[in-house]
Amino acid sequence: MARARGERHRADRLGPPAAVRALTPVVRGRSHLVRGLAALADGPVMDAHEALLRAAELLRDRAPAEASDARFLAMEAAWAGGDVGACLAALGCGGDAGGTERDFLDGLGAALAVRLDEARPALARVVARDGAEDDPRLLLRAGSAALVLGDTAAAARIHARALARARAEHRTALLPRALEHLAYAELRDGRYSRAARTAREGLAAAELTGQRNAAAHQHAVLALAASVAGDGPAVAEHAELALGTARPHGLAQAATLAEWALARGELGRGLAAQAAARLAPLVRAGPRGGHFALRMLVVPCFVEAAVASGRAAEAGAAAGEYAVWAAQGVDGPAPALLARCRALLAQGAAGGEGKGAAYWFGEAVRRHDGCGNDFERARTLLAYGTWLRRRRRPGAARGPLRDALVTFERAAADGWADRARSELRATGGAGGGTADRTAWGLLTPQQQRIARLAAQGATNREIADRLTLSPRTVDHHLRGVFARLGIRSRVELPGMARPDHPAPAQEGGTEAKGLVSSRARRSAGSS
Repeated sequence: MARARGERHRADRLGPPAAVRALTPVVRGRSHLVRGLAALADGPVMDAHEALLRAAELLRDRAPAEASDARFLAMEAAWAGGDVGACLAALGCGGDAGGTERDFLDGLGAALAVRLDEARPALARVVARDGAEDDPRLLLRAGSAALVLGDTAAAARIHARALARARAEHRTALLPRALEHLAYAELRDGRYSRAARTAREGLAAAELTGQRNAAAHQHAVLALAASVAGDGPAVAEHAELALGTARPHGLAQAATLAEWALARGELGRGLAAQAAARLAPLVRAGPRGGHFALRMLVVPCFVEAAVASGRAAEAGAAAGEYAVWAAQGVDGPAPALLARCRALLAQGAAGGEGKGAAYWFGEAVRRHDGCGNDFERARTLLAYGTWLRRRRRPGAARGPLRDALVTFERAAADGWADRARSELRATGGAGGGTADRTAWGLLTPQQQRIARLAAQGATNREIADRLTLSPRTVDHHLRGVFARLGIRSRVELPGMARPDHPAPAQEGGTEAKGLVSSRARRSAGSS
């Protein structure tokens, strides 16, 4: 055994065997390309970066199209790993590139070096040219350029075309990448439900083709979408699965998304100190910080958590850096979110006694109009209404809180809707205090199924078994049901689930009979 190890170490010092060295650069380049693709699918992404970079160098003269693909994939690997220097190395090895590829290399390199005025014209040409192509590889490149420019709607549209072309050409191995890009673009565009649907499809495609890295990214997207819905158990489940692969494989982007999702879930449950502690590393620059392309996107959430947990100085420093970034114009909602950050800081500075908080909340609401992302607008309205209520202005608070509640309910953001409803109830307005028998129709079909079974006396475990859910998910939905119906416990449910309320399609008398018969069997077995 020792002799074998010694032979292997000697071979490492001598380099590749003569037979391998005799292979042509094209053959060796393609060998590196295959190894790089394997690592990009299910291995450490920086290993993939090194192999793909070597492939690009070997293929440059004799197979330029393959070299171009290898460069782009090497950049993607470094991007997933959060390594700006490695991204620039991949972009810099295309010295002989021309045309649109030259624009992509130069534009993205300038963007990574924060020379946005120089980056914009080049990347805009990539979006215009490659975005009109039918080649899914070029479409993915154009979609990435659109994201860097902050045009999230164009990025989602182009990536959807890339996905359609990959399907039409039966490129099964490319589907997980196309779905990964599309899910992230939809997430950035504030279309959380659509991003979740895309991510679920991408997860299935990634698992089918053995691409665990793509699966980790889709789990991270699903965790963030679940944090919008306020589904704590789903956030925890998907974040854990994402981090289980992201940490050993160096997927900084997926890890940052997953940690952000966990923090948003904590913030939604009122655990501000815990959320601030989780987010603080993500907004920090440097190798131990968050992903370079996500760091600024996380700041508004960190400011909210930090102000609420007494870390105002850190919140102020992060908001100052965010102000510089927001001025670059690469994120549509950033000006509105910056105004919200300033309102929260003014609120915490002197107990919100001055006019600063009122001014900045007003500015945030005004700037939200026309910039999309209704969920973030609703969060701003919730923060504004909460501040007004605590200033003993319940009448003024009801308008923002009602608007926030309606938006959260439309988005099925149950956890956030519960918070808005609680604040509205505290103002003495509609939304709490007594049971609302008309609110049954506002429940989702899943909530109605769970509520009916609970009204029939089923335990959380029995409901979970019946509907193929986890007991934690059942408990989460029941709390949403109680809040929406204005009741405090399952004891009040029978009076709410009246016979004149239509039952969902997959529900009916058979479920109740099944529960009764299962209990009868258990009783007979125990007697």
